[in-house]
Amino acid sequence: MLHFSKLTAAAITAVSLMMGAASAETVLRSSDTHPDGYPTVEAVKYLGELLKERTAGRYGIEVFHSAQLGEEKDTIEQVRSGVIDMNRVSMGPFNGLIPETTVPSLPYIFRSVDHMRKVLDGDVGTDILAAFEPHGLVALAFYDGGARSFYNSKKPIASKEDLNGMKFRVMQSDIFVDMVNALGANATPMPYGEVYSAIETGVIDGAENNFPSYDTAKHAEVAKYYSLDEHLMVPEVLVISKASWDKLSPEDQTILRQAAKDSVIKQRELWDAKEKESRAKVEAAGSTISTPDKQPFIDAMVPVYEKHVTDPKLKDLVARIKAVQ
Repeated sequence: MLHFSKLTAAAITAVSLMMGAASAETVLRSSDTHPDGYPTVEAVKYLGELLKERTAGRYGIEVFHSAQLGEEKDTIEQVRSGVIDMNRVSMGPFNGLIPETTVPSLPYIFRSVDHMRKVLDGDVGTDILAAFEPHGLVALAFYDGGARSFYNSKKPIASKEDLNGMKFRVMQSDIFVDMVNALGANATPMPYGEVYSAIETGVIDGAENNFPSYDTAKHAEVAKYYSLDEHLMVPEVLVISKASWDKLSPEDQTILRQAAKDSVIKQRELWDAKEKESRAKVEAAGSTISTPDKQPFIDAMVPVYEKHVTDPKLKDLVARIKAVQ
């Protein structure tokens, strides 16, 4: 009986220790508009694993995918006020709040994916991330959002003129609105979650996004014409609420920053694979992909740059990005 009691006591102690460890872990809540399995969602999950491992289980991350905590515009405010700890969000919705984010959101600012990655991994990227802090956010890393192109339910886009009069959904960003209008089309800002039904019911003719979004949001079902004009390569950004950040010790802040940087490598691998997979999938399902001459699209962007890049600091940022080889 004594032996049994000792075993029981040992088991109770072990369970208590386990429960103590579980309750000691701080779980950071992170939002993402994309579905489970999407490269950004998986990258933040991977970051959570790194963080848990490197803090010996003191911190972890739970990812709320599929806009469970709200659309991007709403979750940005929730992170700024500390209601949500973290957020993976596109750069576009920050344009009205943080001037520096307008530069990587400019059409055709990046010559290629390699150019974009070099810029973001260097001093320019560091300076843009630092610009978030006065706004209640600490920006940890950039993720790839791929090249965005137009798609619609009406016809193939073989030239800039084919866009005339068409209605396209854009993110809630002045630059994106002005870009579409400069191309002769009509911009309709709306939340990402409303795009499918808006195309299906004819409220809009189409939208603009990358292959994985076009595929996973099932927009390819209602908009069969995809045009590879690649007007934007807008990075995604991973932010943490300043309130949540300030609760971390300096050591844990360093661990989180490094883990976020390490998760970028993972996200890019996942992104590149997903892009190929999604393109093959939509083509097999009957989407028509056209490749128009980009130069007329690029030439049409002059007034967009003139309107949105007026500040000398932003002009300098544009020049620094163009100088990266």
